[in-house]
Amino acid sequence: MFDVIVVGAGHAGIEAALASARMQLKTCLITSHIDSIGHLPCNPSIGGPAKGIVVREIDALGGQMGVTTDHTYIQMKMLNTTKGPAVQSLRAQVDKVEYPKYMKEVILNEPNLTTVEDSVIDLIVENNVVLGVKSEDYDYMAKSVVITSGTYLQACQLIGDQVIDKGPDDYQSIKGLSKTLVDLGFSLQRLKTGTPPRVALDTCDFSQTSSEPGTDAPIGFSQLTKEYIPFDQQVSCYLTYTNGTTHEIIEENLNKSSMYSGVVRGVGPRYCPSIEDKIVRFNDKERHQIFLEPESRYLNSIYVQGFSTSMPKDVQEQMIHSMPGLENAKILKYGYAIEYDAIDATQLYASLESKLVKGLFFAGQINGTSGYEEAGGQGIIAGINAGLSVLNKEPLILKRDEAYIGVMIDDLVTKGTNEPYRLLTSRAEYRLLLRSDNAPLRLTQKGYGVGLVSKERYDLFEKDLKEIDLLTDLLSETRFTPKSPINVELEKIGSSHLYEGLSGLELLKRPEVTVDFLLDNIETDLTFDSFARKIVEVDVKYEGYIKKALQQAKKYRELEDKRIPENIDYDKVVNLALEARQKLSQIKPKSIGQASRISGINPSDIQNLLIYIKAGNFHD
Repeated sequence: MFDVIVVGAGHAGIEAALASARMQLKTCLITSHIDSIGHLPCNPSIGGPAKGIVVREIDALGGQMGVTTDHTYIQMKMLNTTKGPAVQSLRAQVDKVEYPKYMKEVILNEPNLTTVEDSVIDLIVENNVVLGVKSEDYDYMAKSVVITSGTYLQACQLIGDQVIDKGPDDYQSIKGLSKTLVDLGFSLQRLKTGTPPRVALDTCDFSQTSSEPGTDAPIGFSQLTKEYIPFDQQVSCYLTYTNGTTHEIIEENLNKSSMYSGVVRGVGPRYCPSIEDKIVRFNDKERHQIFLEPESRYLNSIYVQGFSTSMPKDVQEQMIHSMPGLENAKILKYGYAIEYDAIDATQLYASLESKLVKGLFFAGQINGTSGYEEAGGQGIIAGINAGLSVLNKEPLILKRDEAYIGVMIDDLVTKGTNEPYRLLTSRAEYRLLLRSDNAPLRLTQKGYGVGLVSKERYDLFEKDLKEIDLLTDLLSETRFTPKSPINVELEKIGSSHLYEGLSGLELLKRPEVTVDFLLDNIETDLTFDSFARKIVEVDVKYEGYIKKALQQAKKYRELEDKRIPENIDYDKVVNLALEARQKLSQIKPKSIGQASRISGINPSDIQNLLIYIKAGNFHD
């Protein structure tokens, strides 16, 4: 008997299991293969636009992904450094061997967490309440269950006209659970993802490609990280391109691709299409970027990023050899498509608990998302809320102005998705508030509140807050005059002389002036780390925009605070459009704000709903 059972040990399952265990709850993690814990079946990279901010958020809540990445990366890069802070994000190329090895050690040594190698084939449910899970030989009982089956639910590999009854990297697919879920009333959909070929590193000619190094700076995902891999010890990635020959090979063999021959039934990811799909959809482009990314310090393999395909093996050989630097490349592993079952996420509450079965939670790609980071973000929320459910406490719901994780979950449970969902910065209306740098300020308090962030770590967080205040006060109280020596230094950085007295904070509003520059020109015994410097600099330089975003978020919060009674009968709401009536009854939004974001709900529907609620014509 356990408090929480987590099914699946991918990125969602890891975060879910660790979350409930670190909340001091007796947790069981069930995986078909213990050696596959933290496995990276696709690109061995963590982060990227929006995704990197999610990893920072997982870390701020007390999760594991950021810590493990910082211990196992072979290249770390800050993206979009020439753009504003809202879209800057970290991306790490991690070691495919070391990352799962590190995760496995964490999982197997976590107090309150029992890891079992077994295959779950059924759920134990009575009176719409989950009581546990079944394998061939055992019943595992629990008060809450989290399903994180990834892309393995009724999975099959597709290569050309071949359909192979296996999941990613030839691991067995999960059988039985799909039927159980359908019998319980869940709607399933068939989705598709894919992976590119891997080629031997020592058969690539990198002289025909351009080098793509990381960022030469001490940067990482976790606030706990204090030591970084030196830049000269990091690996480089490389950039090549498709060309007319590549496109011609693909076009001539389209009928052999699983996707275009009719073998594929699932819907693929629009924002991460196969190379065949790119050639068809963007046939006006002469070439497409292809990144060659080392998979590990211990492996002679290169991941051909941007070249996902389900072409037959002989065609993949021709395609690979048509690109500069890969003319003589040896394919170690061929690309393939994967089809799998996923649930309709509108059947979940924002806590990621099912609306159909009490105590049953879902996280990761089974909810229709793509990517390790999206999975990890859902996993930690599902694990926290599965634990809070056991403790009879209110769930943790992250709002859209609080976290990218909140944006993602709200999108999934309110709008659903008919294709693998990928998190993008454009999905967040308050992205200036949801920056990579301020994730600890947004979420550490919440992680501590649910018992996931340790007292030791919370003390470090409070120290950071004091440092930010000290730096702000120092810059506010320091004044520079037209006679200050700083004028000479201002001239060196192309900034104009002072013609009146200005405080350090006022001077910081100049685009070319940085916190580092000001501290170099202030006599003080105080020292400040990079976190405090970054926070103060962004807050000052973007003060006007941040204030505007906060005002917009406040208006949004007012709609979120207008709760919709659980016992409301939408058939009785006067003048509600038929589509609105159906969607509201299906999704059961918790607030007016959530209702307004449902596809097909018009402002007039919201107005009629508000009038009905205000009149109070409903009863228990």
